[in-house]
Amino acid sequence: MEAKGEKRSYTFRVRYAETDQMGIAHHSNYFVWFEAGRSDYCRDLGVPYPEWERHGVFLPVVEARCRYKSPLCYDELATLEVFPVECGAAAMTFGYHLRHADGRLAAEGWTKHAFADAEGRLIRGGNEFIERLKSAIFSA
Repeated sequence: MEAKGEKRSYTFRVRYAETDQMGIAHHSNYFVWFEAGRSDYCRDLGVPYPEWERHGVFLPVVEARCRYKSPLCYDELATLEVFPVECGAAAMTFGYHLRHADGRLAAEGWTKHAFADAEGRLIRGGNEFIERLKSAIFSA
């Protein structure tokens, strides 16, 4: 997936609790790391996720994908690149590249999020706050 806005990078160390008996990061953690990176990305652009919720906008995940390329291991430094991919009337997609410290690709993926209200109904347009978000994220 190609970035349609600014890429941001976040470095972290794989913790013991995130690994299996062989010391390899468990596959489920990749989506946790994606979420943490996405939250940091929005915060860094001045639109932290709690502000979205205060404006009645929620981002449930409607699709997700991760392609594992090379395993991350306990205590290894990793860098997650987060970037916007596309934005439609009722959804937004973020892409992710997860890299080893030497730059090799460990995993790549994406998550697609619907714009929804607190009851889970789609917000399809005309929402001033969503338009501000789109502007902040896709013009960064």
